[in-house]
Amino acid sequence: MAGLALLVFLAIFTLAAIAVLLTRFLMDRMGADAADDVRPIWKTDDEDEESYLLRQAEVSSISPWAWMLRRFNLVDRLNKQLVAADLNWSVGRVSLAMLLCGTVALAALLQVSWLPFWADLLFAGLASQIPYFYISHHTEKRRRQIEEQFPDALDSLARAMRAGYAFGGAFDNVAEQTPSPLGKELKQTAAEGALGVPWDQALGAMMTRLPLQEVCVFVAAVRMQSKSGGNLSEVLEKLAENMRESAALAGEVRAISAQGRFAGYILTALPVAIGGILYLVSPDLIKVLVTDPTGKMLLTGSILGVVAAHFVIRKLVDIKL
Repeated sequence: MAGLALLVFLAIFTLAAIAVLLTRFLMDRMGADAADDVRPIWKTDDEDEESYLLRQAEVSSISPWAWMLRRFNLVDRLNKQLVAADLNWSVGRVSLAMLLCGTVALAALLQVSWLPFWADLLFAGLASQIPYFYISHHTEKRRRQIEEQFPDALDSLARAMRAGYAFGGAFDNVAEQTPSPLGKELKQTAAEGALGVPWDQALGAMMTRLPLQEVCVFVAAVRMQSKSGGNLSEVLEKLAENMRESAALAGEVRAISAQGRFAGYILTALPVAIGGILYLVSPDLIKVLVTDPTGKMLLTGSILGVVAAHFVIRKLVDIKL
């Protein structure tokens, strides 16, 4: 089993390397430039998208693998995803983990004789996405924590400015008092401002690291106040109040859609539970699905249908405000 997994891993690694190099070669021959990431509408042409205090993270400690990853366009997107999740991982580590998960799953599925080869490849492809799903889950969890902390941080910033602090001093004071994960981002932005980076660019870098609607509105308000003047503390108080109302509405929507999510979990687990009960009560009925060629096709199609239905239900109950 271990030898088979190693052979499959080496084969997939080689095929992935050949596919990446061939794709890049064809793109160079056609004169196609790498596709640029979609720039947010709030960014200007002369604004740097990277944080001034962040060095460029190493793609991978394996030089050939790092060189190959740099030739592919998805590296920047995955790196931004890791920054948003606040995970100290490299792109090379994530890509190798995805390849390893897919390889181990494929080696295990090849031992299941009744599964067709195309189903083995499909389930191995889904297994290879496990590290990315973990990163996405961690990003979503961190995003919700920041959304909950941000209105309180804006209130503290408004009170500090009413007490006589300048924007830089008030921002630094709030950054020291705010717990993580938002406090970490505020401290980094405050450090950039203290080192002489213009606040407009420092806030733009924070907005790149935290692509949230609340952060975008806050940065837009600060930029507008710096150009046209006005009472920024009052604007921040109104902004914090609106954010709390929006968060309350989002909580109500999640509570309403919780029934749909729970129903999706039940409908996904129900066929597995019924199949297990039938196997205990009458094993011959289930063995037909494994021994008969038509039964194998029906069983494979059923598994694919259950997986697809689970993701469809999740998409239906995922209401965006």
